[in-house]
Amino acid sequence: MKGINIFLAEGFEDIEALAPCDILRRAGLPARLVSISGKREVRSAHGVGFVADCLLSELESGAGGVCERDFMIFPGGMPGARYLSECEPLMAAMQAHYDAGGNLAAICAAPGLVLSQLDGIVGAQVTCYDGFEGLLEAAGAEFVPRAAVRSGRIVTGRGPGHAVAFGLEILRVAAPEKAAAVQAGLILPTLS
Repeated sequence: MKGINIFLAEGFEDIEALAPCDILRRAGLPARLVSISGKREVRSAHGVGFVADCLLSELESGAGGVCERDFMIFPGGMPGARYLSECEPLMAAMQAHYDAGGNLAAICAAPGLVLSQLDGIVGAQVTCYDGFEGLLEAAGAEFVPRAAVRSGRIVTGRGPGHAVAFGLEILRVAAPEKAAAVQAGLILPTLS
């Protein structure tokens, strides 16, 4: 799946979707908010209404021409992360994207619920919200309790308080030449 796409389902965690989107757009990258619900309006876990840029059904299917700057990003939040994990077309697209060389990123509950379904997670170091690590370990991944973790073509984040660190780690992969300037503009100390 070409481009940088942040997938939204009803009940997504606001900051986990918007902080990475903001960081990527500050870098001039065309991050898109994509609704999987069949309508552009999506309500967050905290009852805030958002309008997605497009629908999952509007994206080009297939993984042809995927490159190292292409990302599929999965915010956490409940029940949003569960809805993402139950969306069969999205899970098939995730596998095809990864198999074609694209990057994946997930935060909070999404690494456990979504990335645990990935054929290719075995041996990856990952982080997630406390209580979801068992799903990742059962799938063969290694849980590391850090703010954000990059392991090969997979970036994971711990939870809402680490959404900026997660977004910056995605940016370090998608446009490493822009990461320091964006972080400086946010007036942030060095994050690990």
